[in-house]
Amino acid sequence: MEEFVQIDFKKKKTSFTKSLPFSLAILLFLLDQGTKLLIEKNIPLNSVGFSLFGDFFRIIHVTNKGIAFSLGSSFQDSARQILFAFLPLVVLGFVVFTYFKNNDFSPFQRWTIAGIIGGGLGNLFDRFFRPNGVVDFIDVKFYGIFGFERWPTFNIADMSVLICGILLLISFFLTILKEKKKQERNPNDK
Repeated sequence: MEEFVQIDFKKKKTSFTKSLPFSLAILLFLLDQGTKLLIEKNIPLNSVGFSLFGDFFRIIHVTNKGIAFSLGSSFQDSARQILFAFLPLVVLGFVVFTYFKNNDFSPFQRWTIAGIIGGGLGNLFDRFFRPNGVVDFIDVKFYGIFGFERWPTFNIADMSVLICGILLLISFFLTILKEKKKQERNPNDK
């Protein structure tokens, strides 16, 4: 007697739709780590590799044991490890859990969340496996705006988290506006 296996194609499609954006996370992680390896191998620590447009854009090699803008770099190693490595690891774990549990994210939101995860993993990898901290190398002149002659040096992971985070917030904001307009047109719908 033959047994028929019933495949739930809708569930498989949903699983694939949720998993596909992680290709972006993997790509960003590999790009981030690859560029950091190139910098470490080719540019001595605390020096400029090259400049473009005068000194507007420079590729340099610096490290950062703190977080954005070098905040917390003077903390003790144990405090830094907890605050800047283990706590973000827990937060990323929560984000991944929520990502797979929630069915309300749009495809665009899933891609932006994956970009945030990929960038977050890139910098976390540095915090756990690079003794000098996160490798930063993109240095841009900022002409005194916000008190910065140069914008704090950053990397691919930082760009990924920032750009995808902004796009995700805009997407959430637009979704809320869309729902609000829908409720105004159809006040009986809940």
